[in-house]
Amino acid sequence: MPKTPLHPSPPPLEANDVAIVGGGTVLWFVAFVALLPFQGTLSDHGHGTWPWICLSGGLLGLLGVWYCRARRDAIARSRAAEAAEAAGGTTERRAEGDGQDPATRSD
Repeated sequence: MPKTPLHPSPPPLEANDVAIVGGGTVLWFVAFVALLPFQGTLSDHGHGTWPWICLSGGLLGLLGVWYCRARRDAIARSRAAEAAEAAGGTTERRAEGDGQDPATRSD
């Protein structure tokens, strides 16, 4: 049986990670608020930790939103730097190839 020709992999899809993680975080906080009035009933039936699990999920979601925003901003800065370099905006060479700007380097 002949092999099928190999095709290059498609580029990764771009997603709005901040919106996805933010939506999940909101759901965790909504679940916490929804379960809080039933804390006594949940405790009586052995499920008293459920609201606190939802609260911790929401707090960890806030950490995830912070991380996704920082990652998104870093990617944007990297792409802007690559575009500026490709356009010839940064044609000066770094001193001695150490990666530091000569104006801010201390000897």
